[in-house]
Amino acid sequence: MRIPSDNKAGYERARVVEPDIARNYIAHTYVADPEADALMLELSKLNPFEMQQFIQAAMDSDEDGLKGAPTILRDFFDSMTPPDWVDVSEFSPGVRMFHRNSKVILASFVSGVLIEGFMTNISKSFFITGRVRDEGVRRLQQNNRHLVECFIPGGLERHGDGWKLSVRIRLIHAQVRRLLDESDDWDSEAWGVPLSSAHLGFAITAFSARLLAHMRRLGASYTEEEAESFMAAWRYIGWLMGIPETILFHDEAEALKLFEIGGMCEPEPGIESIAMANSLVNSAPLLGDMTEPEIRRKFAKYIYGVSRAVIGNKLADQLNYPKTSTIGVLAWFRIQQRYERLIRNTTLRKLPVLSRIDRQMYDQFAGLIQVSAFDEAGISYASPDHVYDELSTKW
Repeated sequence: MRIPSDNKAGYERARVVEPDIARNYIAHTYVADPEADALMLELSKLNPFEMQQFIQAAMDSDEDGLKGAPTILRDFFDSMTPPDWVDVSEFSPGVRMFHRNSKVILASFVSGVLIEGFMTNISKSFFITGRVRDEGVRRLQQNNRHLVECFIPGGLERHGDGWKLSVRIRLIHAQVRRLLDESDDWDSEAWGVPLSSAHLGFAITAFSARLLAHMRRLGASYTEEEAESFMAAWRYIGWLMGIPETILFHDEAEALKLFEIGGMCEPEPGIESIAMANSLVNSAPLLGDMTEPEIRRKFAKYIYGVSRAVIGNKLADQLNYPKTSTIGVLAWFRIQQRYERLIRNTTLRKLPVLSRIDRQMYDQFAGLIQVSAFDEAGISYASPDHVYDELSTKW
């Protein structure tokens, strides 16, 4: 089996614990997305505006707009018929749970899930392109938009924006993979293919099962049925994003195991992961229009503390987080959640008043991450046309 040199030491450790999962994970470091890759290669022969218009027409099932489109584009979207295991009606409990816990979900997403999901060598793709380093705010906004749209009722049906954004991510990944393959910056012997199925399969376990775990720690409430529904929705999202079923989890327990073993197969977070994690944390205040330097620093310090409590000291230290105390951080968040549930579910109104500063800080943190990339012109299907984001046309 071909093993990226960066993964050899980790694989030796992981296969002692779960040999089959470790072997499958490493095998997928050289698995890309043949269908999407072939499509974007063909579309790259068109001018950028024409490519964007054809993708828009395919997303909207616009037959007039598809006149003259390459056959491969029609074939690709025709192949997006949901597998037999998908039943969108089963997503309703997960959708309800999302909206009931939206603040803590989005807080968990920024402080834990995005950090953990990109701690693998997938970070090298983003570091090389400069997408997060130079566009951290936009990256957070796009992640938030995708998350929200997927869990709006009907969002994962064929013409829902959650469906479209998931497929858009798949196409962007294919385009970036092609650009990295053609550059001198990517070392396939050390890292596998860019944006490999292994790394995407790992990331989707963070977005789903690890998100549930972080939510529990931050005081969210949900039933077993809601958790299963939430995982089922994320499994379909993963499929829409092009993750092959050979490394796509079936349930929460399997996702957590893949996260554990896949993480063991990876090297310790390098400079790329460090830059990416700290860029995300320091970009977060800008979502709340906190542009004054001192306010930004204080708020970033607050987010660092929450994130350290969520991801643990070991990973936080590996990512060069500043040393901050986490004593009482998670307990405080859980108190906020209980307080809000009492407000919603009882007629009592004379409850103890929480600290004005603490309350304000909590509301800012929970509220800022609801800021998403909603563009008046609708979803953009523009794609990068240069491996370096600063040299690419705006997308």
